[in-house]
Amino acid sequence: MMSEKILKFGIPAGSLQRATIELLEKAGFGILDSERSYLPRIDDEQIQPVRLRAQEMGRYVGDGVLDAGITGYDWIEENDCDVVDICELAYSKATSNPARWVLAVPEESPVTKPHDLAGGIVATELVNVTRKYFADKSIDVKVEFSWGATEVKARLVDAIVELTETGTSLRANSLRIVDTVITSTTRLIANKQAWQDKFKREKIENISILLNAAIEARNKVGLKMNIQKGGLDSILAILPAEKSPTVSSLADSDYLAIEVIIDEKIERSLVPALKRAGASGIITYPLNKVIH
Repeated sequence: MMSEKILKFGIPAGSLQRATIELLEKAGFGILDSERSYLPRIDDEQIQPVRLRAQEMGRYVGDGVLDAGITGYDWIEENDCDVVDICELAYSKATSNPARWVLAVPEESPVTKPHDLAGGIVATELVNVTRKYFADKSIDVKVEFSWGATEVKARLVDAIVELTETGTSLRANSLRIVDTVITSTTRLIANKQAWQDKFKREKIENISILLNAAIEARNKVGLKMNIQKGGLDSILAILPAEKSPTVSSLADSDYLAIEVIIDEKIERSLVPALKRAGASGIITYPLNKVIH
C-alpha cells in the first residue's frame, strides 16, 4: 500500500542522469526503469521519483510541482529559481570536478579578451547568465539562444558560451577558451514550502546525508591488517598521518588488528610497504558510504 506521505523527487535526465542513478544506488536506493521511463520506480514507497531535464528542475521545484530535486547551479542561476539550496553534491557527468561554462572562439579568431567581442554575437544555451556576464563588464553584445551543436556555431557567430568539464570537445573542434563565465556544481534543492514540512524536510535531509556519504566513499577503500604488538609504531609511521586507525586486540595476545580508511590512489604503494614492515592478513575492500 502506498504511503500517504510522499516526497516528489526530481532526478535529472540527460547528461547527469547516469551519474545520478549510480550515485543514488551507491547511497542505498534501488532505481528501476531509470533509462526508459520518466516515472522510474524506487525501493522507497515514500519517494516518488520523476525524471526531468536539469534545465527545468529548478522551476518545477520552485513552483512546488516537485518537493526536491537534483540540478546544476548553472540552471538555478539561469532560471532565477526561488528554491532552498540544500547542499553541493561533488559529482558531474564525467568527473568529480566542477563544470564550467566558458567563452570560446575558434583558434584563428583575433579575440583574446571579452571586450574584443563588443558589438558581436554570442551563441549559447545559457542565455540569461551570459547576458548578465557581459552586462556586468559593460560589454554590448547580442546573445542568441543555441538549439544545440553550439561548438559548430562558433564559426557562424563571433563566440559561444559552452559547458565543459575536461575541454576535450572544445579542443576537438579547434576552439580556444577566452574566459570562464560561470562555474557550476551539482546541487540538491528543495521547494521552500516542502522544506517547512517536518516529514519532507527529514526525508530530504536523509537523502542529502546518504548522497554525500556515497560521494565521500567514491575514491576511498577500507584497509585491514594484523601486526605483532612490537611493530605498531613502525606500521603507524607508514600510514597517512591524517588518518586515525582503529587498533584492537586479537585472540592471540601477541597480535593487534588495525583498520583504517585510505585514499584509493595510495593503496598500491601503501600495501607493499605495510607487508615489508611486518603486516599480515592485509585486506582492502570498497566502501559504499563514508559518514563523518
